[in-house]
Amino acid sequence: MTSDHSPGTADGLAFLKGHGTLNDFVILPDDHADIALDEVLVRALCDRRGGIGADGVLRIATAGALVDRGVLPALPTGVESADWFMDYRNADGSIAEMCGNGVRVFAHALVATGRAEAGTIPVGTRSGPRPATVASHAGGTAVVRVDMGEPRLLGLSSAELGGRTFAGVAVDMGNPHLACIVPGLDAAALAALPVGDPPVFDREFFPHGVNVEIATPLSAGRVTMRVHERGAGETMSCGTGIVATAVAALADAGRGTGEVVVSVPGGEVEVTVRDGGSTLTGPSALVADGRFRGGAYHTPAPTTRSARM
Repeated sequence: MTSDHSPGTADGLAFLKGHGTLNDFVILPDDHADIALDEVLVRALCDRRGGIGADGVLRIATAGALVDRGVLPALPTGVESADWFMDYRNADGSIAEMCGNGVRVFAHALVATGRAEAGTIPVGTRSGPRPATVASHAGGTAVVRVDMGEPRLLGLSSAELGGRTFAGVAVDMGNPHLACIVPGLDAAALAALPVGDPPVFDREFFPHGVNVEIATPLSAGRVTMRVHERGAGETMSCGTGIVATAVAALADAGRGTGEVVVSVPGGEVEVTVRDGGSTLTGPSALVADGRFRGGAYHTPAPTTRSARM
């Protein structure tokens, strides 16, 4: 799968389509941040009937170009101007700080389009650098390990789904999560829960919204999870939510570190939680490329910042 590195022409907007355990994304190669990626365009791309369909949009651009265009106010700490930056948008057009599955697919797309070599790639996000190692790849498939940083436990809270209250641990993975490990819950009972319904949560605790995970307790190093993502609804997988759930499941079992296999509707992903950090290892798939012709896309206003040297 190759790309001419051109974001768009009169024939439409160049895109790739990929997923990590069925958490799917429209990927826009836009090295110099030439596309004005507003909510209207994101919603059109992610529309599963009138657009391409996805849980979110990943723009490929350099961090410096995004700063020059005013998309980023400044380089996040630890991110270099020349680094590839994952400019992630939820399906509703809102900006998200981080997406673990997205980083895997993003790194895979960098290799598939010739922007990077397989191995460890520095990937910038709004939550800071998230190095991704493309351990193996064969065309449209890859296995990618992401350094997810240090999970931060923020305390206890709860959410209501379908009239039932679930207690959980608030975990900051660069974005907010409420990971609820439910005593006695098994996979069959989890499948019957109304996780697709909008959760009711403490908006003072989570002023910017929250991703809510419901999961079974840790058993033989495994848990099963479903997730309602802010800005997207229920998704088949959520990388940051998978790590948050592993952290909560280990804590529920009286452990601070360890390895956990997390099963989600889209597949399985491995998490390692260590002192001061965590990693997420799982598959990525690139399934299509083409041109989006669903309507006129926007071009940005002239750059007001001076060119970077």
